[in-house]
Amino acid sequence: MVLYKSSFSKCLHIYCNGPSGICLSYLLSGYTPYLDPMAVHPNPILFRKLQEAKQLPITEQDLEFLCEGLEGRSGNPVAVLFDTLLHPNADLGFEFPSVLQWRMEKKHHIPHLVLGKATPGGAWHAMEGSMLTISLGIWMELPGVNYRDLTSGKRRSVSNDRATPDEISSYYKNYVKLMGLQKNFVDNTYVTSVQKRHHSHEKSLGNEKNTVNGQLNGDTHVPFSLFAENVVLATGASDSPARLGVEGEDLPYVFHSVRDLGVAVSCHGKLGSSSDPVLVVGAGLSAADAVLCALNHRLSVLHAFRKRADDLGLIFKQLPKTLYPEYHRVYHMMCSQVYPASPVANPIAPSPSLSPDYTSFPEHCVLSFQPDMHCVMRGSNGVLRVFKVSMVLVLIGTYPNLFFLKEQGQYLGLDPSRPIFCRQNPIDINPYTFECNTEPGLFAMGPLVGDNFVRFLKGGALGIASCLRKRLKQRIEKNRKLITEEEGCGGRGTEGKKVHL
Repeated sequence: MVLYKSSFSKCLHIYCNGPSGICLSYLLSGYTPYLDPMAVHPNPILFRKLQEAKQLPITEQDLEFLCEGLEGRSGNPVAVLFDTLLHPNADLGFEFPSVLQWRMEKKHHIPHLVLGKATPGGAWHAMEGSMLTISLGIWMELPGVNYRDLTSGKRRSVSNDRATPDEISSYYKNYVKLMGLQKNFVDNTYVTSVQKRHHSHEKSLGNEKNTVNGQLNGDTHVPFSLFAENVVLATGASDSPARLGVEGEDLPYVFHSVRDLGVAVSCHGKLGSSSDPVLVVGAGLSAADAVLCALNHRLSVLHAFRKRADDLGLIFKQLPKTLYPEYHRVYHMMCSQVYPASPVANPIAPSPSLSPDYTSFPEHCVLSFQPDMHCVMRGSNGVLRVFKVSMVLVLIGTYPNLFFLKEQGQYLGLDPSRPIFCRQNPIDINPYTFECNTEPGLFAMGPLVGDNFVRFLKGGALGIASCLRKRLKQRIEKNRKLITEEEGCGGRGTEGKKVHL
């Protein structure tokens, strides 16, 4: 699909249809947040600010003013604001109700389309379904629909109410239906290009449009063009896995997704307890998920990572043990079941000192993968080690795939000389509107701007919806003023006629 944007259409296009796009569609469909008159926020300063303009929806208030003084686990102030309105004092372990009251106000509806490669839910449909989310289930929910109401009241324990990806993907699909958002979503759609177009191009490209009763015909599999005044990038960050860039990384036994391990163990006879070890490369949560998945299927695991096992930057040190016992189990093995340092490496067979189920290789880097399924690694002391493996999972991070933008979107980053990377080089945006600083009319939200958790990416929806509503209101007021001036100057009056703005 070819997606164009111009300065004269009234529609907004959002790509793609994960929780970011779903939440933004909710706010643009007329669902409007107000301060609940019965609610009291535990932050007295914020609560006083909210009461000063309680007659106005949050989307029409000064978000920068409301954000002042707030602190949280996101670098985007509006994300922290929206989170504390939806889940007050969540970081302190409380489960207070939201202080927002949602009203459906059709006058606030902004026409838009949400384009996605699959059904609503985005990358959650492709995740390994047996794992548990990092966030609590209630933090994964979107405004207006309680997560537990759609998951049959499933709750694993008082202190651990996390969810599986299967439960979350089902929740998002049902959310779209329950809130009546289906008409805004076009599934199985691929964006191949986003370009600026001027008014003169409308006629020349008009025959490329492919619509049915005003809706996109996504079943034709024929390229078509769309025009929008604004475009929102909500693609997430899991499209392109990071690669080691070493010899043999494209061999058929080397993979870059935890889901590939799940597929391998589900195929009868492909992997089992008698197989050679599975090599997991990486020290993040995805790597830990792969270790747990392999151990749960009684597979032997070799775990290689560049950092020291006691490195303070490891994500495991930031997770409470009571809430994430399985990740701390992996971290304990990373520290305690370490392959012994040796000045001599066995270049042919695995050492007999390998643990039967798991062996950790801190400060090791992979040098190559061989066609005979041997992996060559080098430790911090420079010693080479070779191991026979049955499967390799390289899980060292992911990059967003912005191929449909010029320079693959690199010019949008905080550092235009480097590719967009969610943590080190996110898209440079206005922190209160989420509009790209180098491309007016183009917005970004979610992992593209550094918010990797659903709990905080909802803030992008609030910022964008607030910005667009304020601009629409300004435009309407400007048009009314022009009409009034024309009437005052002897222009054609509008008496007896309805004016639609």
